[in-house]
Amino acid sequence: MPFTVTPTAIPDVLVLEPKVFGDARGFFFESFNARDFAQATGLEVAFVQDNHSKSAKGVLRGLHYQIEHAQGKLVRVVQGEVFDVAVDLRQSSPTFGQWVGERLSADNKKQLWVPLGFAHGFVVLSESAEFLYKTTDYWHPEHERSLLWNDPAIGIDWPLQGQPLLAAKDAAGKLLCDAECFP
Repeated sequence: MPFTVTPTAIPDVLVLEPKVFGDARGFFFESFNARDFAQATGLEVAFVQDNHSKSAKGVLRGLHYQIEHAQGKLVRVVQGEVFDVAVDLRQSSPTFGQWVGERLSADNKKQLWVPLGFAHGFVVLSESAEFLYKTTDYWHPEHERSLLWNDPAIGIDWPLQGQPLLAAKDAAGKLLCDAECFP
């Protein structure tokens, strides 16, 4: 298997660590292989969109989700480091309202699988970071929602010094008690 899969405290959210082949010239690894992903995770997914963002230190993006056309996301960092977070918004889940976080970086090459029914976001820890993610559905702005990044009912322990830099839609995110959630 070209990577190892480790469940997080919320077992549906997975950390994938690739097998990296390196020498004096540099390194090589498969960042995604559908057959191996299905075999290792038991999930058959079809990705339809790849996204790439660059953000400065202290930028917090999220916590985003689409209430219709929900997206599964496979996320990774190709430059810099982020603290990546997934929040369970599935009301029928025993982990509803809970979160998990993982440091993703160009150095550790870890990826995070964020399944449907989760809000997702990250904060940049390095001077800047380039973030890549594959999605299982297209972006539908009319269905996009934002969960408030610092909702005390969720209690995410963001590794921040001071306030993050936020987009207006993220600063206006909903509290969990007011958010549209999944069944």
